[in-house]
Amino acid sequence: MEFACSHVVCNWRPESLAEGLFTTLPCGLSRKESEHPYDNRIAVIPKPTPPLTPPPVPPRHSTKKQTRPISMPPPIPPRGLEGKGQASIKANVNVVLLKVGSLVDINKASSIQSIQKPVHCGKCRAIMSSVSNSQTSPNTSTWSCEFCGNQNVLSQNELKMGRSPLWTPPGRDVLYVDEEIDTDYVNLEDMLVVFCVDISGSMSVTSEVSPGNSMRSPTYISRLQGVQEALQLALSSLLKSSPHRRVALVTFNDEVTVYGDGTGVPLSLRDWALVDYDHVREQGEKYTTPHCIAETFQCLTQRVKELREHGATALGPAALISVAMASQFAGSKVIICTDGQANIGLGQLEQESAASVYFYNQLASHAAEKGVIVSVMTFEDEDCSLAEVGKLADHTGGRINRVNICTVGSEIQTALADNILATNVEATLLAPNGVYYPFEEDNHRLIREIGNVTSGMEITFQFAVKPDRAESFQRRDRVPFQLQLSFKTRDLKKVTRVITQQKRVTTSSWVWAGSLNMAVLGVHCAQLCARLTMEGRVQEAQRQLKAQQHLLKDISEQKPSPKEESIYGNWISTMSMICEDLNPDTQGNTGSTTVCKGQTLSTVRSGRVCQMRQQKWCTR
Repeated sequence: MEFACSHVVCNWRPESLAEGLFTTLPCGLSRKESEHPYDNRIAVIPKPTPPLTPPPVPPRHSTKKQTRPISMPPPIPPRGLEGKGQASIKANVNVVLLKVGSLVDINKASSIQSIQKPVHCGKCRAIMSSVSNSQTSPNTSTWSCEFCGNQNVLSQNELKMGRSPLWTPPGRDVLYVDEEIDTDYVNLEDMLVVFCVDISGSMSVTSEVSPGNSMRSPTYISRLQGVQEALQLALSSLLKSSPHRRVALVTFNDEVTVYGDGTGVPLSLRDWALVDYDHVREQGEKYTTPHCIAETFQCLTQRVKELREHGATALGPAALISVAMASQFAGSKVIICTDGQANIGLGQLEQESAASVYFYNQLASHAAEKGVIVSVMTFEDEDCSLAEVGKLADHTGGRINRVNICTVGSEIQTALADNILATNVEATLLAPNGVYYPFEEDNHRLIREIGNVTSGMEITFQFAVKPDRAESFQRRDRVPFQLQLSFKTRDLKKVTRVITQQKRVTTSSWVWAGSLNMAVLGVHCAQLCARLTMEGRVQEAQRQLKAQQHLLKDISEQKPSPKEESIYGNWISTMSMICEDLNPDTQGNTGSTTVCKGQTLSTVRSGRVCQMRQQKWCTR
């Protein structure tokens, strides 16, 4: 776990509650007034205590007026303090980042491995760790949960079964591995790649391609020709790097054609079959297993060359049958190339309906459950309804990219390089009672279903202290946090990784800029604003972006190191561009936080937002 701030800030409030609250809370102290930038030792500003010796009595005939004792107000931060290293909290800096792609790679883990079963709290399901306090007697052992306060008593029988807290692994990062595998052995290289290609009429649109030689006239090629060339390169690359990899081809226009490995008679689905979910899924699951690319390369390349564009866009049924085929092999990939909205069959989006939204959600969940990565490539300047189709990639660990004729080849190669490290991944984050997770959960326990995880995947959470519990938190020196990451490795081991950390608490409403990790805040801002925008809460996303911009601006004025200055500069530029992209034109009522029924995100915005959801910053 990587925190954005070195301390837990207790008095952050959402913007709607901030006014009238901060003035009643203690302000930060400058370094001249305090030994450290945080006031961790007191909860409120105390009244001045009278000195042991009373002050001298003034002369009876003194002309000076006697001052009346008054209560001291909270200290006011010196003018210019913000520019000297402290910034007012507008953005929530209580953010934690999880490098899930690294955490599930147990071969590189430095954590302590245990074959014991973890000891769970009977109330909040926290796992006992090295920071837990327990009392042991001859017959029982009692653990007072540091997250909910529940008294957990283990009997003598449980102690004999090896669940004694005294045997809890001493480290703060522990792997609990279940050695029992309930499935037959699976060859990790025995996976399938399905290319799902749009050959509708719109794929005949041509674009100018630079000839590379100034003496030659420009060349115009169609989108389908660009995809065909990209597929030829991808097949050649797979033949060299993974000759035993299975590859299949599926195309769609006003019907869906399954070529498989290209050696057999194609399977066609049309008319009524395009609206029958169970039938399409069954056809995919029972389709003949393709042979490896080393045996089918010539047949597949010939099938790709023969593709011609015409007809409508049955994207939904094509995606369904492709996922059904790939689901027979864990770790398989589906790469969808399209340039238009689905307008026929299952999941048609020209007239968006609840049934279509449900279709893509259901298909994404099924793909994630089966360990299938779905990547979506759409052409620039075309409305492909990425807000819905993008869920297939978002939920499965795939990529979402807007491409053109020149870039589609490299993007397909990048998607082929993604490999699943773990499936069925679930993250549980626990904090003490009184903490909540804005925009997600009002409880101190948050569960997030992640699904498939690929290398480099990162997710973030933000948390805050409830107003009625802020005073009690301010009296604490540290608060614990625990991550429980449950997943299944590619060799089918069931693993639970438990990381427990304690963070110091600050009562200050000012934060020392040097304590902030701007890379963590940046990733969180991009992911949060993307999610809010996809949910239709565009104005809230704008507020979050602007708060982050203000924070970045304050910090950039503090003359950071050249490396930090570069990071902050890139961030300000990126955030400014995104803010311009997220104009609240999708909301008819400025007071509303959701998009009205029937309104959808624009093509450009949905493309940028989908990429924001998967944002990882190269500066990290």
